[in-house]
Amino acid sequence: MQLWVTVAVLGLLVMGSWAQGMMPTFSFPPCDSPEAEAAALVAQDFLNAQHTHGYKYALNRIEKIKILSKPGRADTYLLELDLLETTCHVLDPTPVSQCPVRQKRTMAVEADCDFALTNTTQGLSVVAFKCKTETESEEECLGCPSLVPFNDTDGFQLIENSLDSFNKNNTLNTKFALLEIGRMASQIVSGGHKYFAEYAIIGTNCTSYDEDICIPQNHTVAIHGLCLAEGSANLNDVDCKIFSPTQTVDPASNATVRVQQLLHAHTFGPHYHPTIHDLRHHKLTALHDPAASGLLSAESDESAEVVAVVPPKEAPVVKREVSAPEAPAVDATVKPEAPAVDATVMSKKPPIILKPILLAPICPGKKKHF
Repeated sequence: MQLWVTVAVLGLLVMGSWAQGMMPTFSFPPCDSPEAEAAALVAQDFLNAQHTHGYKYALNRIEKIKILSKPGRADTYLLELDLLETTCHVLDPTPVSQCPVRQKRTMAVEADCDFALTNTTQGLSVVAFKCKTETESEEECLGCPSLVPFNDTDGFQLIENSLDSFNKNNTLNTKFALLEIGRMASQIVSGGHKYFAEYAIIGTNCTSYDEDICIPQNHTVAIHGLCLAEGSANLNDVDCKIFSPTQTVDPASNATVRVQQLLHAHTFGPHYHPTIHDLRHHKLTALHDPAASGLLSAESDESAEVVAVVPPKEAPVVKREVSAPEAPAVDATVKPEAPAVDATVMSKKPPIILKPILLAPICPGKKKHF
């Protein structure tokens, strides 16, 4: 009987050790560590490649990072990132590291995004992400421009007239059509309302002097640009930056590919009527999880987190404890035969630290912009 009990106990110990070896483990590298920064930049580049309209986004801060490790599987990186909209359009070939972020005085756009990445032998790759975008401005900025909807009548009139002016005066011998509105804003000045507009353009099959109905060219060969206009419908200034046809890197396969057709285009011509919205800024993809991984955190409303362990929200506290003596202290008045405590031994004991030591927080990381 005792032998069977021993065998059963050993079996339970073996099974427990095996199960413990199969349990996932978590690690929490510092948010400003090279490992976290590398994962965040992969996420940033993937997001910009998936974002097919509006502007590129730049990493501002790493809010949280944790790495999920399972035996026999690739590590999973779970990140919460803060990104800011730049002034570079998604078709602008300028690297995002060289794109200035939009400042608060011009109504910045901030994105809070959750990413899930896997780290395989081929490197880090994004499995899923979801984002929530919102505008951010100076708390008290009297006279600063304020965003207006994309379907604002006066703002759209400024776009039409300024584009017509550019088509008549550009030296490219190409007539351009409206591709999409990036943003519109208005400001109250002494003469009334002054409007500001940013919009993307695309080359058509017409020359600058053609008056026929013009068809936008295929996106893979067309010339694109971004125009900045300000003023009113009747009196305006316009400056357009033309992009040369470029190639981009597919973040999924790391292969060089042609720029894909925009999924959110506003164009002129037959069957190319602009779809003008009442939005004030372009939003990022709310949820991208093609494999239904379920790895995204519960920071936003779309899904719940499957990982039970979460990093502490506050800096860890370290307290030094003094172990209790093995025997109770001796009272000389009660038991005079007890040996007296040597004063030299007492002086060698470490002092008791009354205040806890606060370690520097490892997350969130430092802000790169504001």
